Amino acid sequence: MANEVAAQKTESLSNSEAFTNKVLREFGSNVAGSIQVTDYQRQLIQGYFIATDRALKMAEEKRISKNENNKDHKWDNLDPINWNTVDLNALALDVVHYARMGLDMMQDNHLSAIPFKDNNRTARTGTKLYTVNLMPGYNGIQYIAEKYALDKPVAVTIELVYSSDTFRPLKRNRDRRIESYEFEINDAFNRGDVVGGFGYIEYEEPTKNKLIIMTLKDILKRKPEKASGEFWGGKKNVWENGKKVEVETDGWFEEMCLKTVKREVYSAKNMPRDPKKIDDAYEYMRMQEIRMAQMEAQAIIDEQANKVVIDTVAHEVTSDTSQATPKAAQPSFLTDDGGQQAFDLGSQTKSQAQPQPVPAAGTRNSESRSYGPTF
Repeated sequence: MANEVAAQKTESLSNSEAFTNKVLREFGSNVAGSIQVTDYQRQLIQGYFIATDRALKMAEEKRISKNENNKDHKWDNLDPINWNTVDLNALALDVVHYARMGLDMMQDNHLSAIPFKDNNRTARTGTKLYTVNLMPGYNGIQYIAEKYALDKPVAVTIELVYSSDTFRPLKRNRDRRIESYEFEINDAFNRGDVVGGFGYIEYEEPTKNKLIIMTLKDILKRKPEKASGEFWGGKKNVWENGKKVEVETDGWFEEMCLKTVKREVYSAKNMPRDPKKIDDAYEYMRMQEIRMAQMEAQAIIDEQANKVVIDTVAHEVTSDTSQATPKAAQPSFLTDDGGQQAFDLGSQTKSQAQPQPVPAAGTRNSESRSYGPTF
């Protein structure tokens, strides 16, 4: 038993090392000159593999479950989510830039992997690849803000304010040189409803201290248009007795409000960045944020225009279930062909690397659950 565990750890490590080497090769083919990373950055990249692999497996589970619960299976997503259907070229750029910034996917809320099905790319190029976007969490946003800050704060206080609390801002004026506030929780066990939040940034020079105030209206304006009821509360869809029904849920409304306030406090608007510290990794992150916003906006437009699930594309599926399903190719960064096999989806000679059709809803087999690396 101990030998099996040791073997699994060794294989997992070799997979992450292979991923790291593949990423560096892909990155090097997209930028001028050679790419140099430190040992610590290589360690971060190996952690990116572990976290991204986990995210792909969870997304594939959700895809299969969603297909099985669809009443009309013409809206099924028939493109498996695994390493063979990921745009590794785009992922490599994200991975290297974020590793250079020092973001650690193995730390809570530093950086998360989110697979996207880019239907615009499919229509444009004919290739059916998922884009894995790396999204900084609120701890990652704090890390970035302090790393690139013009003046790094000595302390930051962020709180939600409830209806039973007492909050009084003390803004700077002729008689008060230091901006501050008064805050008191009057009933810790029955605070009432959230009415807003604030952040207080303290510097070595107290006259620079800054108070940021957000009303509940301010917070909700930053709520994503397609926010899940599971997180923000409200209505969410659940399956009961084979039928989709709407139920009310409290979600994690307070936690989401607090995260929103944190993002605002650590924004460049409230914690200015030092131009001398801005590097290509930071500029790349800013461009990615813009691209993500555009993708989300287009997804909303597509959904409202077509009234269908945005990440589905109609496919013809043969009814001949006796026909053998091609075996999914091994991830290219684990092969000996220089990493061209699984990711060259446009080549007819690499047909085994194409996304595999999934069985009809209600059936499951090992082929439909092929996530990628075999550990």
